[in-house]
Amino acid sequence: MFKKTLFVSTLFFHFFCFGQNWTGSELINKSIEYHDPNNNWTKFSGALNITMETPTRAPRVSSILIDLQKEYFKNEYGSDSNSIIQEIQNGTCTLLLNGSSDFTQEQEKKYRLSCDQAKRTRDYYTYLYGLPMKLKDPGTIIEPKTEKRTFKGNEYWVVKVNYEKGVGKDIWYFYLNPKSFAMEVYQFFHDESKNDGEYILLTEEQVVDGIIMPKNRAWYYNEKDKYLGTDFLFKNEIK
Repeated sequence: MFKKTLFVSTLFFHFFCFGQNWTGSELINKSIEYHDPNNNWTKFSGALNITMETPTRAPRVSSILIDLQKEYFKNEYGSDSNSIIQEIQNGTCTLLLNGSSDFTQEQEKKYRLSCDQAKRTRDYYTYLYGLPMKLKDPGTIIEPKTEKRTFKGNEYWVVKVNYEKGVGKDIWYFYLNPKSFAMEVYQFFHDESKNDGEYILLTEEQVVDGIIMPKNRAWYYNEKDKYLGTDFLFKNEIK
């Protein structure tokens, strides 16, 4: 009797979760409903503390402020006992090393103290912590066809995303929980035929300004599943 009930429950789960054919856009919309039910991302103003741990380096703690409506981004972190600040306000960039904007070319190169790097850092954090909402940005091409895929022993709906020329070059796959539509895995390739690029496993959740964000983000190379590191998110209120 128990086995029969288990079989019926499993069959019902597969029918309920995978019985419907969703388009890519429909699945992304369902995922946004889960992660940002009140549409808070467009007016997001919040502080994030992110600790990055890798096998070969000491942990790095980044204190990040983001205000999308004011077009403001600030990242403060330490490197070699130095304090580094990257700040962008309405396109204007400020770089500080130990509180000073006066640093040598050697320091500039060693600590990547450039406005281009600051913009890349801003885009990196706003993209990853703004997912799946960022998939509504102009230049994003969500493939209509979706698939069901098993990855690391779990079943997912998978949405493929490309980008228009000038926006992005990589191919991305987003793995959604079949029941809640929570985004649980990302994967990208520079050249899929070479199995390059990385995949990112998302575990636990942190609610920030009403948005459900992944608390732990573990990075691996697609090739040979080599572990790269993990970002740990801690909420910090703006005072």
